[in-house]
Amino acid sequence: MSTKPFKFKEFTVQQDRCAMKIGTDGVLLGAWTSLKGNPFSVLDIGAGTGLIALMLAQRSNAELIDAIEIDDDAYEQCVGNFETSSWGDRLFCYHAGFDEFVEEIEDKYDLIISNPPFYTEDFTSHDNQREKARSNFSLPFEDLLKGVSLLLSSSGVFSIIIPYKEEVSFLELASKNNLFPNRVLRVKGNPTSEVKRSLIELSFLESDCNYEELIIEKERHKYTTDYIELTKDFYLKM
Repeated sequence: MSTKPFKFKEFTVQQDRCAMKIGTDGVLLGAWTSLKGNPFSVLDIGAGTGLIALMLAQRSNAELIDAIEIDDDAYEQCVGNFETSSWGDRLFCYHAGFDEFVEEIEDKYDLIISNPPFYTEDFTSHDNQREKARSNFSLPFEDLLKGVSLLLSSSGVFSIIIPYKEEVSFLELASKNNLFPNRVLRVKGNPTSEVKRSLIELSFLESDCNYEELIIEKERHKYTTDYIELTKDFYLKM
């Protein structure tokens, strides 16, 4: 995995101290998340490098963009990435676990976003930091959804990316916390591959859910028009 700084069009992300490097998942979520409600306050759960918070700072006029990161090295790197960006005055990272954050924070957020740690398959690694970042056990979906339901404003939106195979069970858990899907984007690597990821936007409002599909590549290293359109404000080569 590359430890080099990752340069985007309007900011650079240092990632040498983070277990989870810049990947397609984070970029997809940061680009796809709806800003229709013009959120005043945003929360990024499990910020890692700070990528998604930085993308939302670029895309939105939100005055308050908070992030939470429990890992010491990732937290320090996230703070550094925030400070060197053009939006340092709007970005703040808390060094905390999600459970303690939920207990202490009384504010509500208009937009909550998370690229949560999960095992992609039966994933094993000899890197404990990466293992912790990847392992769903450090923040089970039940705890995540319960916390989000307490922190989200009544008209707010929660946006997340998860493995497609978890979609049904995740939505069942969400409904128990009165969170319902409004938009779902299912992502495939190429036209013939299986759906790998689900991006889900939830709110307290039950509505007809809008389901869409995104294919990333037509063929190796040839990106689809949809993927370019979604990410062109960020990737240098788009």
